[in-house]
Amino acid sequence: MNKKRYFYRFMKRFLDIIISIVGMLLLIPVSVGIWIANLVTKDNGPIFFKNKRIGLNGETIYIYKYRSMCMNAEQKLEELMASDPKIREEYLTNKKLENDPRITKVGKFIRKTSIDELPQFINVFLGSMSVVGPRPYLPREKDDMGYHYDNIIKVKPGVTGFWQVNGRSDTGFKERCEMDTQYVAKRSLWMDIKIFFKTIWVVIAGKGAK
Repeated sequence: MNKKRYFYRFMKRFLDIIISIVGMLLLIPVSVGIWIANLVTKDNGPIFFKNKRIGLNGETIYIYKYRSMCMNAEQKLEELMASDPKIREEYLTNKKLENDPRITKVGKFIRKTSIDELPQFINVFLGSMSVVGPRPYLPREKDDMGYHYDNIIKVKPGVTGFWQVNGRSDTGFKERCEMDTQYVAKRSLWMDIKIFFKTIWVVIAGKGAK
């Protein structure tokens, strides 16, 4: 069992490095395209942003993404929840808003196509994330994760994962935690490979991305 686990970790890291290098090469033309699109839509904010998330063993990590929301999005969320009880209830229940007014014009496109996640290949290359694993949770979501927390932090968060290819934005927060716990319990190299290739199909089909 130990040999199998060691082989799994070795191959997973090996594939992470190879795939992340290819992913980072894609960042060059994509970044230029997003920069131009932001200029056209008169969005003068930075195209990248980093966000605090929960990493392996509960350690704090900062993930990189293309910015898809307006500037000061966290402050805007607090204002929206304070002024609209329905928005507050929706966010506290699902940890997201169905029609989030903070998302920019360019942001809607890069979210729909999952382009906003590409900069996380930098995290994968540096070792704080893996290509496949539970999507990284926000620190404020820790209490809501309940008993799932201790299971989920046993592995590195991923650019894509079991939840990502089995519902994604169409599932609630509770179901997401359950899927991630299921992945941690059953994870294997073959499972990771299937999730990776299924991700490509989900991105092409645009399923569950919002």
